[in-house]
Amino acid sequence: MKKSFFFTALLVLASIASFAQVKWNADPAHTSVIFGVKHLGLSFVQGHFNKFNGSIETADSTNFQNAKINFTVDVTSISTGVEQRDNHLKSDDFFNAAEYPNMTLKSVSFKKLSNNKYLLLADLTIRNTTKRVAFDVTYNGVITDPWGLKRAGFTAKASINRFDYGIKYADKLPSGVDAVAPTVDITVNLEAVKQ
Repeated sequence: MKKSFFFTALLVLASIASFAQVKWNADPAHTSVIFGVKHLGLSFVQGHFNKFNGSIETADSTNFQNAKINFTVDVTSISTGVEQRDNHLKSDDFFNAAEYPNMTLKSVSFKKLSNNKYLLLADLTIRNTTKRVAFDVTYNGVITDPWGLKRAGFTAKASINRFDYGIKYADKLPSGVDAVAPTVDITVNLEAVKQ
């Protein structure tokens, strides 16, 4: 009886271990969430968000296939280097940060395409509207830093149409060119630390 119980307990422990997840957290000092959008049809304005948190869960510490990825971005931390523009972006013309203070990203799938290329499909929520977005991801490698921490690096890029998320500012020049283009380019440079 004791042997049977011991064997069952070992099986349960083995099954729990097989489903164990390795967690990685974004290092805010070495991670950036950047956006770029065309202005007046002439040049690109870029900005970033100063406050965010992100996590990755993997089956083990070397394989990122099918990783689960979650990110939350504090919209009120937007920064383009011009305070007046930042305040306009926080208004209802754009993010309406007072009512929708956070953007979120939740992975649907994370598939390896080649040695260092992945495709991330994720649900991106802005202004309480969720759309599925495809990110091209480059895996930049994994190292153990001088302090003994394991770190992994990724660069993820995607483009979205801001009108899909209710970001409604639509002023145009007399020529018909958008003052602020509908297409927004997103780049996330992620350095994640194994927990």
